[in-house]
Amino acid sequence: MIEIEHGLYQSSDFSLAMDFKISAGEFCAVLGPSGAGKTTLLSVLAGFEPVQSGLIILAGRDVTQLSPALRPVSMIFQDYNAFSHIDVWTNVALGISPALKLNDGDQSSVADALKSVGLAHVAQRKPGELSGGERQRIAVARVLVRNKPILFLDEPFAALDPGLRSDMLDLIVDLQKQRGMTVLLVTHHPEEAKLAADKILFISEGRVSGPLPVSEFFASEDQSIVRYRGKRL
Repeated sequence: MIEIEHGLYQSSDFSLAMDFKISAGEFCAVLGPSGAGKTTLLSVLAGFEPVQSGLIILAGRDVTQLSPALRPVSMIFQDYNAFSHIDVWTNVALGISPALKLNDGDQSSVADALKSVGLAHVAQRKPGELSGGERQRIAVARVLVRNKPILFLDEPFAALDPGLRSDMLDLIVDLQKQRGMTVLLVTHHPEEAKLAADKILFISEGRVSGPLPVSEFFASEDQSIVRYRGKRL
């Protein structure tokens, strides 16, 4: 579960009001115009940016004052976040222990994660030897070994071509269903929300609204949503 109660983020030239709740196990897309604050919302929830007021509740716990490392969250960014000088297996193992102190169970978890994302056959290769889609799968495998209940994705597939982006989105949806994770996906592609999400959060004019069921969002007559959707949506 993800909840913000009367949250307010402020910087020198920007503010974002947040007051919403996402149920455990839901897949929620975050949409809005460029610069509206989509990445800021994830940064606040993950603990990289502070709120000036309000409460942040993740997985039933007040985490408002907790550091990012103590929040029950994994996050995948647009860049691959893979270390080029070590192999795929080690890149994934770092998700369990930065010191690489792994017991037998941990090593099995790494092997299972690599198998789940289709990287078992390249475990000993380095990221530079892989395709863009394969490198992004390293980040997904690292999420699996961390085994956190909440996953944030900040436009993680933006650099991939449409076919690979669709494949990666399918992979995330499958893993989310298998593990019952609560997912927030920031995207500039409304069609991804249509395909993957249960609900949509919409950010515009300094405020987060929703979540709305996907069908309601795309049928909404709210003028800010209508302007965002445009004629094609």
